[in-house]
Amino acid sequence: MTVPVKKWLDKIPGGIIIVPLFLGCLINTFFPAALQIGSFTTGIVKGTSALVGLFFVCMGAQLDLKCAPQAMKTGFTITIVKFAVSVAIGLLAARFFNNSLFGLSALAIIAAASNSNGALFGALTKTYGSESDQGAVAIISLNDGPFLTMVAMGTAGLASIPYMTLVASIVPLLLGIILGNLDPHMRKCLSNGGEVTIMVLGFALGANMSLQQVAKGGVSGIILGLITVFIGGVFNIFFDKLTGGSGIAGSAISSVGGNAVATPAALAAVDATLAETAAIATPQVAAAVVVTAIICPFMTNWISKRNGNKKKATFSQIEEGVSSEDNTY
Repeated sequence: MTVPVKKWLDKIPGGIIIVPLFLGCLINTFFPAALQIGSFTTGIVKGTSALVGLFFVCMGAQLDLKCAPQAMKTGFTITIVKFAVSVAIGLLAARFFNNSLFGLSALAIIAAASNSNGALFGALTKTYGSESDQGAVAIISLNDGPFLTMVAMGTAGLASIPYMTLVASIVPLLLGIILGNLDPHMRKCLSNGGEVTIMVLGFALGANMSLQQVAKGGVSGIILGLITVFIGGVFNIFFDKLTGGSGIAGSAISSVGGNAVATPAALAAVDATLAETAAIATPQVAAAVVVTAIICPFMTNWISKRNGNKKKATFSQIEEGVSSEDNTY
């Protein structure tokens, strides 16, 4: 008997990391001793740093340096704006709200709002956008993973991240970029490996959480998703249009990718003082992944109709587009 597990995971927003995360969380909540039996089982639970490094290699391989000029301009514009807005809101939370804006820390805000769902972006731009919009997906992969969050938190003084730690964190990313651009077969190999890595990483993250932490992050996580789509989206769309785009790419990037769930733990691994904050931020980011995956397509469709495009996609078409993308996490 065949059970379509992968197909089921693909239908859930960020399912490739969120489902394993909740599975690990359930086991750790009700049967914690099962994860501490030693050997490779416990090794997976304790090996988040190695998994994040491998994830960086896989992410870097997806960055294609051979992009058309307009695609590069669109991609860099919306990536930089999305990052800048996330940092601005994060600093606002840290400096004026005692690091708790609606229960959200700067770590949670920057980790989520600076990241994007590459598969959803690809599906939406394929449905509504131009070739330049579609090509921008090669650039927006720069916001995958925790590196930009490390830079923001470190330079803002919100985390103690040594200079060499930042250098060390970018080495796997650069290795992936080099391998992926030297050989398209390596790009495909490493990109496919990313799914396996993110599933195992999701389980490892969940195995260090409890259901109480997940429940605590629920409502504030929904708010985090709304901030990412609506506040971040306004700026993304505006600057996309300002630089010659249609606003479609700016809208399509206004989501949170499933891989952002791993970012708080990655920051806690280099700065132990963030461990408690990361434990709360992780379920908040997970909630934001789901919220943005639901709302972002509606907003992109609205922008498309505002531009005079009568084309309207169904959710099944969007889902098919997402599942056909290489970056499904």
